[in-house]
Amino acid sequence: MDSFVAILLVCLAGVSPATCDETNAVEVRSTRVANEIGCMSGWQEIVARGGDTTEVGSTTYLKTLCRRVTGRDRVPQP
Repeated sequence: MDSFVAILLVCLAGVSPATCDETNAVEVRSTRVANEIGCMSGWQEIVARGGDTTEVGSTTYLKTLCRRVTGRDRVPQP
């Protein structure tokens, strides 16, 4: 059975949302969620569990991704 991974990218304000990805984000966090709807709220859990978010909105912004994970795929570790 497939599941999903909610991925939260912390991107610098000078990087366009279209080009911000795991390779150039300041920080990358992830958590496994049950379905695509969980990706919409999974990032909230990630933010609540970790790190300083005082710069979000001034020098950084958050971008979320949702990835399907099949039984044979490895899940990115938070």
